[in-house]
Amino acid sequence: MPTIRVYEPALCCNTGVCGPDVDQELVTFTADLAALQELGVDIRRANLASDPAVFAANPVVVNFLQAAGSEGLPLTLVDDVTVLTGRHPSRAELMRYAGLAEDAGPARVELPLAGGCCQGAGKDSSSGCC
Repeated sequence: MPTIRVYEPALCCNTGVCGPDVDQELVTFTADLAALQELGVDIRRANLASDPAVFAANPVVVNFLQAAGSEGLPLTLVDDVTVLTGRHPSRAELMRYAGLAEDAGPARVELPLAGGCCQGAGKDSSSGCC
């Protein structure tokens, strides 16, 4: 199975749930990463602020940073080959990089928006769904 490495810019936290604003891209990516790890995929992420040695240890990453700077991050490598820059990969992309079928593994659960579960025909607030 291929190795997938994602090199991220300096972040205060990699979950996206820090500070006053939630970064939905990071929240989604964190969940997708965990889902692939549960499937046994060799996938890891590194944060420039907390893991600078991981960046310095990979010549592909060093060359990328010299050419594009940290503004080009995130950088996704599969077996040390650059496959994506400038954004986090989607779950479908990660599955493809890992050589897995898109429907393998746990499904993504979509949470209803506030008030969403009791809206619509045949739904009432006494149903216990809210």
